[in-house]
Amino acid sequence: MLIDSKLPNVGTTIFTVMSKLAAEHRAINLSQGFPDFQPPQALAAKVERAISEGRNQYAPMAGLEQLRSAIAQMLAAHHGITADPSDEITITSGATEALFAAIQAVVRPGDEAIVLDPCYDSYVPAIELAGGAAVRVPLKPQTFDIDWERLAAALSPRTRLVVINSPHNPSGTLLSADDHARLAGLLRERRCFVVSDEVYEHVTFDGRRHSSVLANRELAERSFAVFSFGKTYHATGWKVGYCVAPKPLSAELRKVHQFLTFSTSTPMQQAIAEFLVEEPAHYRELGAFYQARRDYFVNALSATAFTPLQCQGTYFQLADYGNVSDLDDVEFCTRLTVEHGVAAIPISVFCANAPQRQRLVRFCFAKDYPTLDAAIQRLQSIRA
Repeated sequence: MLIDSKLPNVGTTIFTVMSKLAAEHRAINLSQGFPDFQPPQALAAKVERAISEGRNQYAPMAGLEQLRSAIAQMLAAHHGITADPSDEITITSGATEALFAAIQAVVRPGDEAIVLDPCYDSYVPAIELAGGAAVRVPLKPQTFDIDWERLAAALSPRTRLVVINSPHNPSGTLLSADDHARLAGLLRERRCFVVSDEVYEHVTFDGRRHSSVLANRELAERSFAVFSFGKTYHATGWKVGYCVAPKPLSAELRKVHQFLTFSTSTPMQQAIAEFLVEEPAHYRELGAFYQARRDYFVNALSATAFTPLQCQGTYFQLADYGNVSDLDDVEFCTRLTVEHGVAAIPISVFCANAPQRQRLVRFCFAKDYPTLDAAIQRLQSIRA
């Protein structure tokens, strides 16, 4: 039987496509955002112990109390943010689930939700599945700063939600406290919520610190902030994330969450709860850990025909390939994988209408140094 698709314009994600292509051609996969090194050994040992001790049944719907309390302590110590672990912190099966649940909680048929292009590819389908219409507002080319005039013009009486992302995937830019204050001013007289994707909160560079939407008192009252332990602990396959929101918003998010996944892996939660308290140095030093890789990759990339852009956070590096080819970025990434053995992500897939002359690809540098060396050697062979 044929089905009238609820997502007629959605196919397989670009991350699956490029990773599959990389595997088929034995290319070095710098496309999908996952490390090729392991989680901390002490954390993995805690997971094994939790399993052997029988922590293998359902966790509470909102998450283990021990983990929610540990998160509250971390937010207070690291960000100066107060959150009630009972009513304002919810453990989810990855950040993508938290984003989906938050969007479903507030967006209704006929609502508009603003996303800032380029944006992570899960936002728009979640909005459309809720019956809403995604309104795409392009970030400024090259700098990827918010175009405040265009954002203000996009707000309408139907605007129910604004989705922001910092550190930003794919550009690596950061929102500042001033940016949050400006957004608060735009939304002050509106019944409009905010979903803030902050999964790379600990991965910031050059002395910059992450500014959370939760630190702005005015925005915090209307915001869902989403985080990921998968990014923090090099364990994307564990799919453990969390959402911080005021009690009324958390209550609505949990209504969706309980029928979406109900709960998240118990032994993983137990292990992370212990490790988060016992080893805070890991997340405190994560920026320096990845900055070393960013600097190494950028320095090597500068010796190729690619031009790296500034990266303030995340573990992604944008590069301009305009000196190499006039192909559009999807075709270029395909040929880069098949002919040169390095997989990257085309930036146009994050946008509704990417600038026609823009020639940008995204590389993931969350890799061991031998992997980066092998990729750079192949990229150095590419000529115009």
